[in-house]
Amino acid sequence: MIQEFKTFIARGNVIDLAVGIIIGAAFTGIVNSLVVDLINPILGLMTGGIDFTDKYFVLSGSVPDNASLGAARDSGAAIFAYGSFLMALLNFLIVAWAVFLLVKGVNRLQSLAVREKKAEEAVAPTGPSQEELLAQIRDLLADRASPV
Repeated sequence: MIQEFKTFIARGNVIDLAVGIIIGAAFTGIVNSLVVDLINPILGLMTGGIDFTDKYFVLSGSVPDNASLGAARDSGAAIFAYGSFLMALLNFLIVAWAVFLLVKGVNRLQSLAVREKKAEEAVAPTGPSQEELLAQIRDLLADRASPV
């Protein structure tokens, strides 16, 4: 069982997965910063200073007026935090868009590499065919065998 585990860990796919998770975590930090530091202020400016992350309404219980979302959650009241959901949805859309652009860019680079390779293959001179080589050998042998 230990040997199987070593084999499993040594596979390239596991290493690739680990690298993907690490990069994904770093990418999540970048996207969160993009949303919190850049997009939220722009949305707030466009909507007159409204910050969506603290938008909620109370389903049951009591919450002090104008309490933040964190304070409302801490009060023990049942709240419907639609602002947090909207921001999570916005985060998802931004990540999905960024991944789409990344995949599109990689696909474009791959297609350019394939096109260049095909162009090089088309330009590369081809040697004589097998039949032509055999005919040349035959002719050389015939010249050697014939008396001059």
